[in-house]
Amino acid sequence: MTIASELLEQHLNTLVMDNARWKTLITDDIVWELPYAGAIGHPEKLEGRGAVETHVGWFLKAVSDFRFYDLRIMPGADPETAVAQVKAEGIINDTGHVYRQEYIVFLKASNGRIAVLREYFDPVRAAHALGTPILNTLPRE
Repeated sequence: MTIASELLEQHLNTLVMDNARWKTLITDDIVWELPYAGAIGHPEKLEGRGAVETHVGWFLKAVSDFRFYDLRIMPGADPETAVAQVKAEGIINDTGHVYRQEYIVFLKASNGRIAVLREYFDPVRAAHALGTPILNTLPRE
């Protein structure tokens, strides 16, 4: 297992279940890209620890009983990169709707910590669970 693979597994195991520990895994200048999040009015890119921790804090308050499962991690050719395919589910607190999602997450490590995350998810599933409209936006390249 590579450092990036280990970090990706730790990221998914601690993001919700042990957020204080998760915060020790990220660099201060972390970049978290969410190319499809703009479709539900969320930021498509978070830069720096403050922005990432604020967004994660919102998520932790918005969702209950959230868990990842069926995790598959594929190390990259570069030991500082890895990709995960994972499913997740939880309850959106404001709507009471079940949120089921499938994610693809790319991770790049730097000095043994998470420097870059790029997360793909289905914004339609998120919109239905959140009770929010799909905005007429396409991801920026």
